[in-house]
Amino acid sequence: MSAIELVVFDIAGTTVRDNGNVAAAFIAAFRDFGFEMPYPDVQRVMGFRKMDAIALLLGKFAPAQKDDELLIDRIHTRFIDTMIAFYRDEQDLSPFPHAEKLFATLQEQGIRIALNTGFTRSITDAILHRLRWDERSELIDKTICSDEVPNGRPHPDMINTLMADLGIDSAEKVLKVGDTEVDVEEGRNAGCGKVVSVTTGAYTRGQLEAYHPDFIIDDLSELLPIIEKA
Repeated sequence: MSAIELVVFDIAGTTVRDNGNVAAAFIAAFRDFGFEMPYPDVQRVMGFRKMDAIALLLGKFAPAQKDDELLIDRIHTRFIDTMIAFYRDEQDLSPFPHAEKLFATLQEQGIRIALNTGFTRSITDAILHRLRWDERSELIDKTICSDEVPNGRPHPDMINTLMADLGIDSAEKVLKVGDTEVDVEEGRNAGCGKVVSVTTGAYTRGQLEAYHPDFIIDDLSELLPIIEKA
């Protein structure tokens, strides 16, 4: 029997397809306020709480304005509005293959399923509603967003809150799955028993290897054997 009692999945790029739309919306939000952000740099901050990601990018490319809270808030609001409209209207929005089947299989084994994200609750709810995951409590036990905790990734606040809410008494019983550097760091900072990276999102296998997750997989179907051996 697996020692894992809770699996925490990222959303965009991990369980839900992202064809670069999140990064594109981020770049567009910056452009609306006169900043041109390079795509590779935007990709590198995709797992962060988006307010933090905006500050990081301004710190690198417009350091005089990195502490301009009003500007950060305006860029963030533009990004939120764009993403909510995108997820409301995008006809091809879908889970990755095997995501829902994996959720169901793990639930049958008594393993809890949670989603966490660098998005705000407003964006997350738009995704959940479009996929009808907000109606599927038999698949997903809990969802938490970066604006619902004091600190976003790479801090462990979201995982710690999920553990408390779901009655998981040790982080060793938690497996974290995500597609970015800060997903790995979040899992490590929380003390998760296993940290797994997927190559379906913002980072390539080569980029992920630099952060030393326990496993790197190309498809969610590869996760079940890892959990069973944990």
